[in-house]
Amino acid sequence: MSPRNRLPPWHEHLRLPNGREVLIRPIRPDDAGPLRAAFPLLQPDEVRQRFLFAMKELGTEQAQQLTRPDPRSEFALVVAEPLPPGEALVGAVARASTIPGSREAEFAILVSHYIAGMGLGRQLMRRLVRWAKGKKLERLYGEVLEHNQPMLQLAQSLGFRRESANAPGLVRVVLDLH
Repeated sequence: MSPRNRLPPWHEHLRLPNGREVLIRPIRPDDAGPLRAAFPLLQPDEVRQRFLFAMKELGTEQAQQLTRPDPRSEFALVVAEPLPPGEALVGAVARASTIPGSREAEFAILVSHYIAGMGLGRQLMRRLVRWAKGKKLERLYGEVLEHNQPMLQLAQSLGFRRESANAPGLVRVVLDLH
């Protein structure tokens, strides 16, 4: 590939098993509108698995906070149509945030049912792990609903171990990075 055709860091074009083309890329402020517009398309269980409680909409402030990660301590990716941010439909979001005063980061991933089961959770999780290792963190963890078997199986396949969480119905999955 010639240098001028190379994608920026953290960008990758993929063709999904259903033939759809998507772009994995860092989240952008312009994604706030499409994220808010697509939120009602999510199934209630998808929202609960990511946010751990029911929500009917993604508020303006929440969307702005999500789409403006602090590059010193946060990292967020989307799986979107290969269109410019602000125009592209976003089908998945992954985020990792360092815990102040520690060498740990917490992750969260949401993959819409429209593109679930196509390997995107694995793709996103691998990138979050790579980011965390690049930050020289010691652990990456996430809180997962105990009935979210696809996420628990994915985490286990990537080397995460299970720990008890601080809330009933949750499992903490932890990856030691050193």
